Amino acid sequence: MATRGGFTVAEDSRPGAKYGSDLSAGASRRKRDDLVSKELFLDVLGATATKREAKTYLSRFRSEKPKKPQPIPKETRKDDVGVNLGNLYLPIRAVDQSPVFEQGPRKAQYVDQTSGPLHTALIKIRDTRAIEDSTLQAVGLTLVQLSRLGMASVVIVDCEKDLPTNDPNVRKLVVEQADRVAAAIDEHGGQGARRLDNVLITSDVDEGLPSSIKIRSGTAVTNRNLILHPLRKGKIPVVVPVAFNSTTQTLVHVPADEAVLALTRDFAGLRPGFLPEGSPQAVAEKVKAMQKEISLDRIILLEPLGGIPALDKHDQSHIFINLEQEYDTIKSELSSLSWGRSEQDEPGTGSLRSKNSSSAFTSGNPISDFCELQSSFSNGANSETSAIPHKISAQAKVHLQNLELFHDTLAILPPSSSGLLTTPQKAANSDRSSRDSFPTPDVGTRRQRNPLIHNLLTDKPVFSSSLPPSRTQQATTPQDHIDFINPATFFKRGMPISIIPNPRTHPWQAPSPSNPSISLSDPRIDLPRLIHLIEDSFNRRLDVSHYLSRIENRIAGIIIAGEYEGGALLTWESPPSNPSIMVPYLDKFAVLKRSQGAGGVADIVFKAMVRTCFPEGVCWRSRRDNPVNKWYFERAKGTWKIPESNWTMFWTTEGVQAGEGKGVFGDYESVCRGVVPSWADDKGGVVD
Repeated sequence: MATRGGFTVAEDSRPGAKYGSDLSAGASRRKRDDLVSKELFLDVLGATATKREAKTYLSRFRSEKPKKPQPIPKETRKDDVGVNLGNLYLPIRAVDQSPVFEQGPRKAQYVDQTSGPLHTALIKIRDTRAIEDSTLQAVGLTLVQLSRLGMASVVIVDCEKDLPTNDPNVRKLVVEQADRVAAAIDEHGGQGARRLDNVLITSDVDEGLPSSIKIRSGTAVTNRNLILHPLRKGKIPVVVPVAFNSTTQTLVHVPADEAVLALTRDFAGLRPGFLPEGSPQAVAEKVKAMQKEISLDRIILLEPLGGIPALDKHDQSHIFINLEQEYDTIKSELSSLSWGRSEQDEPGTGSLRSKNSSSAFTSGNPISDFCELQSSFSNGANSETSAIPHKISAQAKVHLQNLELFHDTLAILPPSSSGLLTTPQKAANSDRSSRDSFPTPDVGTRRQRNPLIHNLLTDKPVFSSSLPPSRTQQATTPQDHIDFINPATFFKRGMPISIIPNPRTHPWQAPSPSNPSISLSDPRIDLPRLIHLIEDSFNRRLDVSHYLSRIENRIAGIIIAGEYEGGALLTWESPPSNPSIMVPYLDKFAVLKRSQGAGGVADIVFKAMVRTCFPEGVCWRSRRDNPVNKWYFERAKGTWKIPESNWTMFWTTEGVQAGEGKGVFGDYESVCRGVVPSWADDKGGVVD
């Protein structure tokens, strides 16, 4: 009897049985690899990456070809000594080229041919004990697929929060769960997984600095080569959150979030022990050398609760969080819900939800609970006397901890790094699961995208955050709805957003004697950089004097993303057919070429425009042959090809029907038809 992968297998002692079993195992392995390759191919097709995204992926993850060995120059060969020495001084033939008696296919050895840093994803799986074996195996398949696409994975097992640190049973538990994850990965071929339980060290002395960026703490990596060595061999390290305590000289369990932070700091080159010493130049060179070994591109959390809930959207979570802009607001919202009754309080008393408030879609849905709890606060519920279910409080704390972990890790990584928060079930989505769900040949469904594969290829969320809710809520059955209520949340360190004037203190209203329009000479606006942004985005030269003259006393406001990486300029326009009113009009929407298609700059600007500045609606126009129109079509509430012109009109206003010829639609069409362009040709004339 033999034990393999946790299963007891009877061995056949008949002559030739081992030979036959080896051939059978080889055929099974080839069949399994072919199946994994097929599913990977389908997952890649399902990601629907654009040409720009595919080019970005290939330029970042394509490995350089290894250099061919240079032949030995003839003058260095020693075969002209006058004696026939045969092949004694000829170049030695490689061992791989030597003939070998071996029946059956020879197992290929993994050779690390990468010349750049190892592109890596740090993946934390929370509450592995609650994940079914079938789901965990499907997650293992996804991790193997990521490796084949050039993204190595380092997995951290998180069994539960607030476990005792020095309990041997706890260490045994996390080791068992790490073995489950490793076995799930080994099930799908590749180079397999390796459990690591000796890579962390901790101390009872808190070495953290009083800073918003956690560059140091009591937990650190002992030797990064313990992780890099299996990564270079194509293996997937599974890290057990167990550390050696240098103070007590014992092994202790550490929180998985601390392990994630320790690995992130190490991969970013922020190793303890040398940062405060030496010259700044020496420290910078050492950090740079460490960063050349590994590039931490993704922080991924597989969380049973799903994405960060958006309290202002029923049954939905945040699709994209720009941490630079939204972290404080979302943290404040979650913090207001992260307290509650203790488990010792009487259960079932003082519930905030009435018996008739639940439905088939919201009952038991944590995001629905969040929304109803927030609604009760806004309706004047007394937060000091109202009894809050412990379940809500516990879930809010988990969401808050996840948000803080993404903030702390991405703060010490390059701006190109990103984070993804999704459920294990979504990460397990593959072609195999789709087939298993519909075994009948005549029954099928549209293939769902695997968020991890899609994110690797596009560095974007599955759904764009600037899409209107009606474009993302495609549920047609209760099960579809349940699958959608906890989508993935995509994180970027992002960039700040400047909105001039601030709509919260100065709402964007039509100019009047008591409310004059702002000017581009406002000291808060960098006019040269704004002009460069417009010209670079449109790849055309702006007639500045004509443009400034046209929009004078008409500017509604300006949105600037980051260091003028993107922006929007909106104006108030009077329809020639009805000059007594003023219509909000998107005059310029621009993103620098180097930022187009990446980083979510366009989504950030557009979302600020339609949700903060003009939530009631805005209109704009675009040339009919503009390649950006597809992006506009997805986000507009309506479109109209203006007759006898080269313009397509868009609007985000509810209730506007195309072709009415009067009312709001008529005003929009009149404005979009009548705006005079301000592009200059080489002769200085104004042209379209």
